[in-house]
Amino acid sequence: MSDLLNILSNSNKDIDNQKLMDYLSGKLSAAEKHELEKQMAENEMVNDAVEGLQQFKDQKKLEVYVEQLHNQLNSYIQKKKERRKPKWFRGQYDQWIFLAVIIVLLLIIIAYVTIRDLAQSR
Repeated sequence: MSDLLNILSNSNKDIDNQKLMDYLSGKLSAAEKHELEKQMAENEMVNDAVEGLQQFKDQKKLEVYVEQLHNQLNSYIQKKKERRKPKWFRGQYDQWIFLAVIIVLLLIIIAYVTIRDLAQSR
């Protein structure tokens, strides 16, 4: 069940995750239950979340489904992060190669300027 709370932790801030889970397990008082049902009537996202979670009758299926969602979400986020990097900057050692090329170019420029100054001073 903690996995389910992890998924919901970054979701809509209108939903109190623990209250939602308590509602589904029948642990809320009548007043709290009424308040959440009122929120469900006003907010379509809350209503959809409750309806979707109520469809799971078997707790083990819910936990398996939540684990699959976590894995898919993490995979998607990782792929998206990789796509955001420039192509020449994706490899493990590409950063060091890029830095080495910059240093070599700077050394060449410094050597050129130094040799030119020495040649002009003669």
